[in-house]
Amino acid sequence: MAKLELIATSAFGIESIVNRELHNLGYTETQVENGKITFAANELGICRTNLWLRSAERVLLKMGEFKATTFEELFQQTKALPWEEWLPVDAEFPVEGKSIKSKLFSVSDCQAIVKKAVVERLKDVYGISWFKETGPKYKIEVALLKDVVTLTLDTSGAGLHKRGYRRLAGQAPLKETLAAAMINLSYWKADRALIDPCCGTGTIPIEAAMIALNRAPGLKRDFIAEKWPNIKEKLWREAREEAEDLYTRDQALHIYGSDIDPKALQLARAHCEDAGLTDKIFFQRLPAAEVRSRFQYGHLITNPPYGERLGEEEEVKQLYKDLGEIFKSLATWSLHMITTDKHPELLIGRRWDKSRKLYNGRLECHYYQFFGPKPPRSPRPE
Repeated sequence: MAKLELIATSAFGIESIVNRELHNLGYTETQVENGKITFAANELGICRTNLWLRSAERVLLKMGEFKATTFEELFQQTKALPWEEWLPVDAEFPVEGKSIKSKLFSVSDCQAIVKKAVVERLKDVYGISWFKETGPKYKIEVALLKDVVTLTLDTSGAGLHKRGYRRLAGQAPLKETLAAAMINLSYWKADRALIDPCCGTGTIPIEAAMIALNRAPGLKRDFIAEKWPNIKEKLWREAREEAEDLYTRDQALHIYGSDIDPKALQLARAHCEDAGLTDKIFFQRLPAAEVRSRFQYGHLITNPPYGERLGEEEEVKQLYKDLGEIFKSLATWSLHMITTDKHPELLIGRRWDKSRKLYNGRLECHYYQFFGPKPPRSPRPE
């Protein structure tokens, strides 16, 4: 199999998490930049990373990178790339684009030039003058940053946050990729309890269960590259069989989600059922102030209302105070919350231990972590 240069894109602030996921999959030849991680893999790597990456947005195949400050440079260097190695004669190849701090700032013009260049290249190779584009889809992206052009093919199709279980979205949904990143940043382990006291439609508890069971997040969905003749069906089958073998279905879990919104909880239970996790997560209607647990050294991980998003400001302040009271009552637990609030410690009642800037969609937030005591080490066997 050929050695390929791939790019895992990510939301700003969680690149290190995606990089860690790639290393855990065995792809250690990586380069981390803002919003993306470039890595080396082969065709099987396209299958495995699409199935397994929890916090990445997409997996892109890098076709080329070069500097261009004129449309002629963009055209000639795009045409020089070996598009025929991936695009068959009947390929459908739409072009999307973006441009940041570049002389070629007209995205629509850049898209048109890249499309024309690829067509001219394929004309020379296939010896025809018109392409029907009725075959498999190869979405090309032209991305310009400070006059450097990166050309890629999207191997994922729908964004990787679409796991196949959330068909219905509630108000102010949290992306699955961000929820997975929050859980991984918390260092929660499957043998510890986890509660989301503002669970909404259940994204955090469901993602936690999938992590705990070592279930590949892409196991219940399809990917655009599955229809590409370049990547043999047996490779996708091999990657899916590996994911099925590593799925530890019998793991006992203590994961709980609560909320005061009955409609949101109805959606949470439906999503949990679609994910096949109804015996792993317990949802209940409960005000945050009434959350309790008999377990020690657990984790509260939550995406509470931000004030400007769902409820009135005073209601949100009271909710944050309630979270602080829960945290105090669960003396050995840790609290992890994402919010736009700049000073949650004033309402939680203690200073946060760690803060990280993240983006919930386009909304700038901070992920605050209030650590509890470390659990005692298990005694070593004699």
